[in-house]
Amino acid sequence: MDKKLLSILVCPVCKGTLVYKREQAELICYADALAYPIRDDIPVMLETEARTLSSQEREDRA
Repeated sequence: MDKKLLSILVCPVCKGTLVYKREQAELICYADALAYPIRDDIPVMLETEARTLSSQEREDRA
């Protein structure tokens, strides 16, 4: 994932910060508990494509 692109991307729902999870190929918004997929090195920044984080994933953030 391009570092410059990562630095300008924000959550499309709340405009908050995203956390890049390379292993899962996802961009995480902990404020909205959503994980946006990255497919073929392209972030899919659509709320309808995002998965909801489990309560365990939210707890593991700390």
